[in-house]
Amino acid sequence: MSEETKGWVDRIRAGDVRALARAITAVENRSADSAELLKASFALSGKASVLGFTGAPGAGKSTLVDGVAREYRKANKTVGIVAIDPTSPFSGGAILGDRIRMQGHYADPGIFIRSMATRGSLGGLARTTADVTTILDASGRDLVMVETVGVGQDEIDIVKLADVTVVVLVPGMGDDVQSIKAGIMEIADIFVINKADRDGAERVEREIKALQSLALRHDAWIPPIVKTVAANGEGIPELVAKIEEYRSFLDKSEAGHQKRIENWRNRLVEMLRDALLERVERDHLGNGAAGRYAAEIADHKRDPYTIIEEIVGALGH
Repeated sequence: MSEETKGWVDRIRAGDVRALARAITAVENRSADSAELLKASFALSGKASVLGFTGAPGAGKSTLVDGVAREYRKANKTVGIVAIDPTSPFSGGAILGDRIRMQGHYADPGIFIRSMATRGSLGGLARTTADVTTILDASGRDLVMVETVGVGQDEIDIVKLADVTVVVLVPGMGDDVQSIKAGIMEIADIFVINKADRDGAERVEREIKALQSLALRHDAWIPPIVKTVAANGEGIPELVAKIEEYRSFLDKSEAGHQKRIENWRNRLVEMLRDALLERVERDHLGNGAAGRYAAEIADHKRDPYTIIEEIVGALGH
């Protein structure tokens, strides 16, 4: 590790918010020193619990995350929040809706909030979300909370990162059952019915329970259902209690260790895919090569299968 990186990591560990913000920016932009920084940070990580909050747009995830963060701060826990926002079509950066909704924490050094743009990534997370989580973990935060962008039925990448996944539903959206059937049912460790003072909350609860009877988890955990009205704090203490109950369940069983192994297996595949794609783009598709290949395929001068075989074969040399 270089002296510069060591000093940077030391400042992050000492609570230097500017150094932490700079580190996250370096990781997001994949700057030249980000790889060394991540290697150093990983050695210091592994202590924070990662909580994931996912669900359809309009479910009130930001307000819920804000309330949960406040509840943990009452117990003197330090919190890092990663809020995945849509990408601005003008700047390419995050549309800072989540940061604005959580701005009440700006004077609290125990909470660090970072908005990230999806930058075209699907699945509810940005490409570097997991790396940013590692940096926050290494900074000494007790909890790292990740709020996904809210893309609906495909938004299941959070399960590969979070220790505890909270799926947020809301009455009256009309497609609650469909969103659950599409895969969200399988990833939920805890269900939250937010805005539970609306008509239809009981119906949503019945539907979740009915679907739970059809889906058995390998770890024998039955995801609890918590009703909240996050806007006024109702149900937040109960939600935190259920989060802690599931964390305790993971600690006492082999399920937690197996979950971490599975998460890292998935992440390794994704990291390898990204690294290989970057190498191919740099070494084989640069200087107009991608355009030439595309033109040859479009004109039926060459087939894409042979081109891919040639590029993949060249990676071994």
